[in-house]
Amino acid sequence: MSSTTQTDTITLSDAAVAKVAELVAQEGQADLALRVAVRPGGCSGFSYEMFFDSDVADDDVQLSFGEVRVLVDPASSKLLSGATLDYKDGLQGAGFAINNPNAQRTCGCGQSFS
Repeated sequence: MSSTTQTDTITLSDAAVAKVAELVAQEGQADLALRVAVRPGGCSGFSYEMFFDSDVADDDVQLSFGEVRVLVDPASSKLLSGATLDYKDGLQGAGFAINNPNAQRTCGCGQSFS
């Protein structure tokens, strides 16, 4: 397990933790973790990727938010340092959003940054 602490990488809002826990329960696999990654691509240079994963690499940063586990690869961890994953559920649409202080520029879709 990496020595990186939660304050060194992404944090989850209470709403995001609740939604991820709900989605993991729906999957019916208790060993699933939310993997958050940054990949090259998107209209601004990098894009966010989130999916459930049960494979943990030796160098993954592993975070816990209550019962919710989050995995971040080392390269993505640097780009997500200080970021917050939030979940909004409202009339304007529901979904996850990442507030990333490292992003100098974001695109209109909110899924990519540079």
